[in-house]
Amino acid sequence: MLQLLPDTPIVPFTILLAVVLTVPPIFERLRLPGLVGLLVAGVILGPSGIQLLSSDDQIMKLFTDIGKIYLMFVAGLEIDLAEFRKTKERSLGFGVATFALPLIGGILVGQLFGFGWNSSVLIGSLLASHTLLGFPIVNRLGVVGNEAVTVTIGATIFTDIAALLVLAICVSIHAGEFSVASLGVQLVTLGLYSAAVLFGLDWAGREYFRRTGDEESNQFLFVLLAVFLASVGAQAINVDQIVGAFLAGLAVNDVVGRGPVEEKIEFVGSTLFIPFFFVGMGLLLDVQAFVDSLTTDLGLTLGIIVALVVGKFLAAAIAKILYRYNWNQAFTMWSLSMPQVAATLAAALAGFDVGLISESVFNGVIVLMLVTSILGPLMTTTFASRLPQPKIDLKTENALTKQEYPEDGLPHPFTVVVPVYNPLTVRYLVEMAALLARHESGFIVPLSIAQAHVHMDEVELDSAMRMSRRLVNRSVEISKEFKVEAQPDIRIDDDIAEGISRTAKEQNADLIVMGWSEIGGLRARLFGNIINNVFWSCHCPVAVMRFLDEPTNIRSILVPLKHITPQTSQEITFALMFADTNQGEVTFLHVCDPRTAQQQISDFESQLSTLISQSSFNVKTEIRTIRHDDISRVITEESKYIDLVILRSIRRRTAGGLAVSNVTMEVIQDLTCSMLLFGEPHT
Repeated sequence: MLQLLPDTPIVPFTILLAVVLTVPPIFERLRLPGLVGLLVAGVILGPSGIQLLSSDDQIMKLFTDIGKIYLMFVAGLEIDLAEFRKTKERSLGFGVATFALPLIGGILVGQLFGFGWNSSVLIGSLLASHTLLGFPIVNRLGVVGNEAVTVTIGATIFTDIAALLVLAICVSIHAGEFSVASLGVQLVTLGLYSAAVLFGLDWAGREYFRRTGDEESNQFLFVLLAVFLASVGAQAINVDQIVGAFLAGLAVNDVVGRGPVEEKIEFVGSTLFIPFFFVGMGLLLDVQAFVDSLTTDLGLTLGIIVALVVGKFLAAAIAKILYRYNWNQAFTMWSLSMPQVAATLAAALAGFDVGLISESVFNGVIVLMLVTSILGPLMTTTFASRLPQPKIDLKTENALTKQEYPEDGLPHPFTVVVPVYNPLTVRYLVEMAALLARHESGFIVPLSIAQAHVHMDEVELDSAMRMSRRLVNRSVEISKEFKVEAQPDIRIDDDIAEGISRTAKEQNADLIVMGWSEIGGLRARLFGNIINNVFWSCHCPVAVMRFLDEPTNIRSILVPLKHITPQTSQEITFALMFADTNQGEVTFLHVCDPRTAQQQISDFESQLSTLISQSSFNVKTEIRTIRHDDISRVITEESKYIDLVILRSIRRRTAGGLAVSNVTMEVIQDLTCSMLLFGEPHT
């Protein structure tokens, strides 16, 4: 049957798409990382299995190279430089320790098993970096703000850069005659190249983004060009291309920011090319040699694992002593710095390709990845759940409070912008906005946008203008029923989302109330939609409605909360404000990990009670905490007897280059009651 397949590059590409679509979800259901499934799929489809794919195929080599470059670029792009700057001294201190100690351990293992100094140093560097696979866990537990976690995240910058620089030096030494002079030339060349990438791409990116404004497609292409230019430049100075990709990620980090361009970059990488890389790694894995590494070469494999685990633990223990952390913080740092995925696998493949490390070491690194990618997150779940929630001053962090005019500092009325474009939903939207505006003694701005054409006398534009007038007139009539002032606005704009955001800024709006449209799916991820783009570009909170009944009939509201942050305080205030308009009641649902300490739950409930008491709304509230692994299922079950569920929009992140599931999207698909998606600016 396999021989019947046509000899065309489309075949391996189709097979890879099928693998990426089906295999990771199966392994995640088995409580195993999706990337492990991709490796297994590569083994089954490769020379050690049914021989459907080959690592020697030029198409697979291209996909693997692109995936490797993309993986390291995303690793650099996802590093939060703002958080690093807050604790840079301690992050550098821990970074040095968690880099140097495993490096020394790896060198000793290499020497013990008869490898040369150059190979031994490379083995040590493979253990020195770390991948933050545990970030989604600490984020879910609400302890990202804990200093120990922030320091560990910041240390990633140092360990990844240092490990890649060691790789670059080792590969260049392996490629030629070693001498002090040649090493000095290589270091100087590498330093000049790094400066050119970090500062040159940063400057070029800022200039290009400033000149292109909102042209996301061209900005996306600029970033891709920058990545591959940096990779080609790295190869030109005899440095592996992943060094250039990582430096490019750091260089455009601040330029891209946490915006829609970064979202598209990460989505394309985590959906296509990075999974292709892991499948390619599986193709390289020789099953017989892998079994040998667990039998005849078991000592080497165990030595690599022990050197990593002990080295990372000693680094965390040193940080505990120097920075006076408790043991829970130290163990959390240890578990977060243990997983070896992104930089380790990419560097191991680079060293293996040039013959600097043997197949036994390469297989040992695969075993190391499997062990640490499972052990690290499990330990993070255990120890991070014991960390106290960071204290937050909630009084000054609420955007739904009375604003002031920038010109004279005087307070202005509560303003709600209501984009109307569907005659079937206009009543519910205006009702919702009017209820909130009346409660706060403000006014609403019914907004209809006619999309611009090249020729402003087009028949379609005239028709759109007539529809806009009917919509805003209908909105004014509805607002009169609620005795709320309406200041309608019709504008022509080539971008509807930008038109909404610009109007909200011009009106100094406190809130935007919008109707629901599909926000998931491939098209929305690649090209965005109105809701996504308004979330990214607006200056104020946005409430997106999918109501099954009139807003005036809503009495019971469910608000799922993961943890208390300045952002969630806005969602809480909004829920209380809306409930107060209808004399309704609000249930705050806290679904936590089953292993969460009781003290953490008590701290959460205490902070939430304090926030509720600080509000000026007279609303009946209930705080309910449920320990459960499946957050979306609990929310769906609890919503069966509720009129409205208020969810919060959270930007998708990736960990190790693979997409992290979005609980909000899962809940939206299963809800059978009215739903409101609340988003803060730039989410």
